[in-house]
Amino acid sequence: MLTMPTTPVRSRTAVPSTPTTSRIANTSTTTAQASPHYATTRRHSLYGVEDRVIIDPGSRIWKVGFSGEGRPRDVLYADGKNGAPLWKLNRATNPAEREEEDRMLEINLERTLRSVFHDSLLTDPKARKVILVEHPLLPLYIKEMMTKILFENLLVPSVSFASSHLLALFAVGRITGLVLDCGHQESTVLPIFAARPLFPYLRTTPLAGAALSLHLSQFIHVHGSYLPPPTTLSAHVNVPAANRITRVPVEVLTPALVEEIKTRACFVSDPPGIFADRGNTPAPELSSEPDIPSSENNTDSDFSFAGRESMSSQPESSDFSVVSTPARNPLLDDRRSDDPAYRVVEIYERCSTASHLTMRVPPPSSQNTATGYGALKIPGWVRERSAELLFDGGDVDESSVAEVILDSLLKIPVDLRKTMASSILVVGGTAMLPGFIPRLHTEILRALTRPTSAARLPTRPGRPTPPQYDKYAVLRPLTPYFAILNTPAPPAAQSERAKVNAGKAPAFTPSTMAWIGGSLAGSLKTGGAELSREKWDEAAAAPEGEVVDRQERSILPDWTRSPLPAGAPSARMERGMPQATVGA
Repeated sequence: MLTMPTTPVRSRTAVPSTPTTSRIANTSTTTAQASPHYATTRRHSLYGVEDRVIIDPGSRIWKVGFSGEGRPRDVLYADGKNGAPLWKLNRATNPAEREEEDRMLEINLERTLRSVFHDSLLTDPKARKVILVEHPLLPLYIKEMMTKILFENLLVPSVSFASSHLLALFAVGRITGLVLDCGHQESTVLPIFAARPLFPYLRTTPLAGAALSLHLSQFIHVHGSYLPPPTTLSAHVNVPAANRITRVPVEVLTPALVEEIKTRACFVSDPPGIFADRGNTPAPELSSEPDIPSSENNTDSDFSFAGRESMSSQPESSDFSVVSTPARNPLLDDRRSDDPAYRVVEIYERCSTASHLTMRVPPPSSQNTATGYGALKIPGWVRERSAELLFDGGDVDESSVAEVILDSLLKIPVDLRKTMASSILVVGGTAMLPGFIPRLHTEILRALTRPTSAARLPTRPGRPTPPQYDKYAVLRPLTPYFAILNTPAPPAAQSERAKVNAGKAPAFTPSTMAWIGGSLAGSLKTGGAELSREKWDEAAAAPEGEVVDRQERSILPDWTRSPLPAGAPSARMERGMPQATVGA
């Protein structure tokens, strides 16, 4: 007799349970492993192409990496080792020269973008979506040039554009605030309300990293000193160092050397006490091109002064050494009583507590005797007071970084001023100078103080005295509410709003904050306006007679061409006048 097969029954004695494993102990099991190229614990797919490429293209320094990561994979100079900016604020007026500049810019951009994908990120651009962190004032032709290279040369699937100020605010967990981006070419202030950049209230100043580098090189060239290497090995013993000291040659102050001095040796200090009241004692302006005595007419004996022998002793482990003996240049002593610029220098020297530094530098080609390095003496007050240029300001077109913040607040609607003043965020590479953010807060409060200068006289006899000019009088009630979100040392809060906001931002470096916001937006798939390659190809294949210029196609997002929001009603409606209807 045949028996029917039966399904085996599981033993009822065994109790089903979920196996528990330790994430630390069982590291050899086949669990989700981190990326072998970067210290992250995020899950990756088989090919790892779900992460977007985040590119923060500055005029001088680029930051690149993948979305979802806490820091960029690579930070590189756009122009290689030279560190020269790819573009500047001005363009050539001659059409032929402008065409040549655009051609060289396109070549450099293509080389840099290829290096980003093939050298820095080691990834296939055809399988990666790209998020471009764009500056609000990035020229449209540069944006179009980058997009063309990404689509037509690298064949990326899509490109998204996001405002750098908005992404920096996202990185600190805010959607409303006043963002100051102090970069290389210019410093820009942009208010953002409810994740919407208020572009009409944008303010900018050219006082930024490039102006600081030029100011620092001029200070070192005028007030520094240089000890060239000895011509022979015996001269190092026989000729005293004080007899070999000369003025700093221009060839020594290369852009790379000035950038190293700015990033490694400079800092921002408290304002000098003599300038505490700008209304009574205005600061004399330092000439951008001081009258420098010619070095050909100066012999070695002119520079022979004591206290410089310490420059010849250089430690082998570091390029910098501290000089404990302060010294003064006798070439400048006879001019200090006459030139107001050198009176300012005396004030800086008297108020400075920084030590002098000596740096080993390669000699220029005219002094290259193959007997060693030269020694560059950097006065301590130069390290401490070079950044005063950013806070003193200049003419109408060169407002200080504190004044551009207040100028933007003047344009903002009244009901938003208190919210913006208590949510200031400072980003950018120049803002990484030690002491920059606390000094910025001090300068904002000083600019809001009531001027104490003498009242103006009436223009005609018998007329009343005209009121004193006070530009920021309407902002003075906001003084207790000013707070900087990423200040490292919050001052004593004068209001509850400032106490809640001051220093509460995550401790990200100001230079990478926009990139971190782009990484966050890319991981959440909430990037800016996205442009696909198919749409770009369709626009490129349009007939010649249909579209004259690519800018008229409005493919790339451009806030300067976006329609203005609906404002006040028409003046005809206010006066009760009938309006013409369509079809009447």
